[in-house]
Amino acid sequence: MDLSDLRISYSKDSFSESDLFKSPFDQFEKWFSEALKSKLDEPNAMSLATISPDGKPRTRIVLVKDFSKDGLIFYTNYESAKAKGMDVNKDVSVNFVWHPLQRQINIQGFTEKVDRKVSELYFHSRPRGSQLGALVSPQSTVIASRKVLEDRLAELDARYQDEPIPLPENWGGIRIIPTRFEFWQGRDNRLHDRFEYNLQNDQWLSQRLAP
Repeated sequence: MDLSDLRISYSKDSFSESDLFKSPFDQFEKWFSEALKSKLDEPNAMSLATISPDGKPRTRIVLVKDFSKDGLIFYTNYESAKAKGMDVNKDVSVNFVWHPLQRQINIQGFTEKVDRKVSELYFHSRPRGSQLGALVSPQSTVIASRKVLEDRLAELDARYQDEPIPLPENWGGIRIIPTRFEFWQGRDNRLHDRFEYNLQNDQWLSQRLAP
C-alpha cells in the first residue's frame, strides 16, 4: 500500500517563545484546557511507552485521570504487562496527540504507585460496571474465551448486588513524575514549532528545538 501522498498542511496556529510559560505544568494546563474547550474525544488519552522485563519496548493508550505539579496519574491492574514493566524500569514516556489542534505533548519521567486511599477514592467514583471489570479481568494474561470474562462478571455482579464493590488488591493508580516536556505545534512547510523543558538542579529550563 503506497501512502506517500497521504499528508495534510499544518497551519492552524503558531507557538513562539513569547507564548511559553515558565513552568511546563502551566503550559500543559493551558494546552489541555484548550483541548477540552475544543470538544475533542478523550483529550486525556495518552500513549504510554514502557520497557518490558525482557527489555522490549511496548506502547498502549491509557487515560490520565489527574494532573498537578506532582505529576500525572492513571489507573491500571498492578499485574498487567505495563505495570510489570514499570516494576523493573520506572522510566516511561507518554504522548498526547490532538489532531484537530495540530498539537502534541511528549512527557518523560519516572513512575511510582499512589497511596491506596487515593486509589480507593477514584475506584469508588467509577461506574459500577467499571468497578466490576477491574475485579473480573486478569489483565494481560491468556484466557480461553470471552465467556470466561462474562461468567465471572455475572458471578461478581450477583455477589455484590447489595454491597460496595471492594478495591482489588492488585489495582490502583500510578503517578508519572515528569523530568522532561516537549510541546509541538504543527506549522507550514513542516517547519513545526517545538519547545522542550528539562529539569536540571530542580529548575525547569526551556529551549527551542529544530523541527
